[in-house]
Amino acid sequence: MTAHEPISAYCGPPNPKLLLVGEAFGGNEADIRKPFVGEAGKELFRILGEAMPDLEPELHCQIQELFKYGPAWAKRREDWLAAASIGLTNVFNLRPANNDISQLFETKKESAASPDYDLPLYRISGSPGKSCLKPEFRAEISRLMAEIERYRPNLIVALGNTASWAVAGVSGISTIRGTLCLAKGTSSPCKVLPTYHPAGILRNWSWRSIVVADLIKARREMEFSEIIRPARKILINPTLVELEDWVQWTLAHPPSLLSCDIETAYSQITCIGFARSKSEAVVIPFLNKTNPGWHYWLDSSGELYAWDLVAKLLASPIPKLGQNFVYDLQYLLRMGLRVNAYHHDTMLLHHSLFPELQKGLGFLGSIYTSEPAWKLMRHFKPDTEKRDE
Repeated sequence: MTAHEPISAYCGPPNPKLLLVGEAFGGNEADIRKPFVGEAGKELFRILGEAMPDLEPELHCQIQELFKYGPAWAKRREDWLAAASIGLTNVFNLRPANNDISQLFETKKESAASPDYDLPLYRISGSPGKSCLKPEFRAEISRLMAEIERYRPNLIVALGNTASWAVAGVSGISTIRGTLCLAKGTSSPCKVLPTYHPAGILRNWSWRSIVVADLIKARREMEFSEIIRPARKILINPTLVELEDWVQWTLAHPPSLLSCDIETAYSQITCIGFARSKSEAVVIPFLNKTNPGWHYWLDSSGELYAWDLVAKLLASPIPKLGQNFVYDLQYLLRMGLRVNAYHHDTMLLHHSLFPELQKGLGFLGSIYTSEPAWKLMRHFKPDTEKRDE
């Protein structure tokens, strides 16, 4: 076993606001030892221009004209990167055999001789179980962490599974893309936004518009280093008195919109939530597996009163907002509940504006908010009905 000696291949200014992290060298990258100079790099550069049209658009167009002359365009790219405050690097500044990143990993059994292994396990597509990075390539991760420490970007965009694994310690890019998290292995917090790798776009063109949307979000987030999330006051597991106070106050001081959402399992509503503003909401549960009969409300009169309060909110003239609310309506109608003033559906509004993009609630959250990927915070049982799409 011969240890690989890391090399520096960073491109960009010495203090970038945004650092784009790719996977490894392809053929063109290996020739000139710079990241993103092949076809995937060209596509990434085009996407950056679309997502960030305010960053030196004339210079960006001039550089695209140089694509026809081979990798020489990458030298001029430095001018745009400096003006845009964007840096480029890779997890591995090397070219794996046959461009197969799995060649750099081994099974946990093969890595048993390294009890001090402290990197996240990596899931290789199409392979069972998770893998460990081979010892001879682990210095590449140290080199990447040192680059992050040296350049201290406000935001890292991790392009693809490998970059997300190395920088944020998680993979499964389709689940976590578009959501902000913190880098692992750095001495101080560093904001990370995972998205698809441009090489993946060349294989799956439907991902392109998603990456554009993610980089539009990156354009906003690169201006500051903090993850800024709004303060929220959410009433969870309320008592009947708390629930009555919340409902009565809402009816007496009607908001401009009342958001409504349900969760279902076992062919019934397990909880229903209402938000009267961006920061104030209530979650009303009807199922608790730790209670007798799985009822949240300990007697039938309490549960009936809770449903009565729900009915008052739904029947009120306050304009209602939902996400794929047609799904919710079938459950509400089955309960004998009538919804008045149903005005807006976020899924339909988003889909009418951007029909090329996904429209599930998780996707909308990744595009329009700075919330974490909440699907990673819970585990669904086989009998749970998911209605995102």
